[in-house]
Amino acid sequence: MNAIRALLAESIDYAGLFPPAGLDMATAVENYARYRAEPAAWALGRFVVPVARLGELEAAARLMPASRLKPSWRLALVAGPDLVQDLGLVAEFNRHQTQSDGPFVADTIEVKATSVRDIEDIMHRIPGTLQAYIEVPLDPDPRNLLGAIHSLGGRAKVRTGGVTRDAFPTTSHLTRFLRGSVQAALPFKATAGLHHPLRGEYRLTYASDSPAGAMFGFLNLFLATAFLRAGIPEIDAARLLEEGSPEALQLDESGVAWEGYRLDLDGLRAARRQGVVSFGSCSFTEPIGDLEALHLLGAEARHG
Repeated sequence: MNAIRALLAESIDYAGLFPPAGLDMATAVENYARYRAEPAAWALGRFVVPVARLGELEAAARLMPASRLKPSWRLALVAGPDLVQDLGLVAEFNRHQTQSDGPFVADTIEVKATSVRDIEDIMHRIPGTLQAYIEVPLDPDPRNLLGAIHSLGGRAKVRTGGVTRDAFPTTSHLTRFLRGSVQAALPFKATAGLHHPLRGEYRLTYASDSPAGAMFGFLNLFLATAFLRAGIPEIDAARLLEEGSPEALQLDESGVAWEGYRLDLDGLRAARRQGVVSFGSCSFTEPIGDLEALHLLGAEARHG
């Protein structure tokens, strides 16, 4: 196993239903089934679906050969504004999956919160069969929110972009979140604006007239988290979040190095287990294609 494989295995939660892709259910389901059969499937994580669209997902699955739904699909559920209603829908969905030997495993749910009271209410409602990811704002300092999530057995979620420039957090705010998560020993996932490996200027949507903006890279995020866990200063983690040069990173069969810092494979794997779990992307081919274009995928990583 090389550094890229240790860093990114099962890391890309496919969110094709969400902007900027905004695909219909049938297309997103077909894409995910195809990605699971591709050489880069080792990097594929969960299928992201709003709770309110679980019925659509089941209907789309009925039109697909059973062989393409095995092994079971792991789902990342996104809750809407009515959590109580959504939890009822999830419970019914899971009962139906169990009774019918269905193809889906729905065991994580993502919910937004802005206060400790919100977090406490959410965590007391969510059953133990679901792992909760709580999305929190990055400003003001979210450390008290992160501490509350950790104490109640949840995980955090951070929004790292969107389809407009103002949807992207500042480097200082994102670094502060990463530091707080590491200090709280709190695993988290990220979502939005992470289609590319490294920091740079990219088009914000797939429209031909889309404006461009500065995006964080998923490698920047994963590596900054891993090196923060290893004790690098926060100022250097912020610089790593803004690193745009592939030549600055040395990834090989034993680990990764950046500006005199180095982590071995055990350190990378620990950062995945106890730090950044995954990131949501409305494209799977774009992150993988960019890694290939940068020559960051060796033969093992490309072919599993």
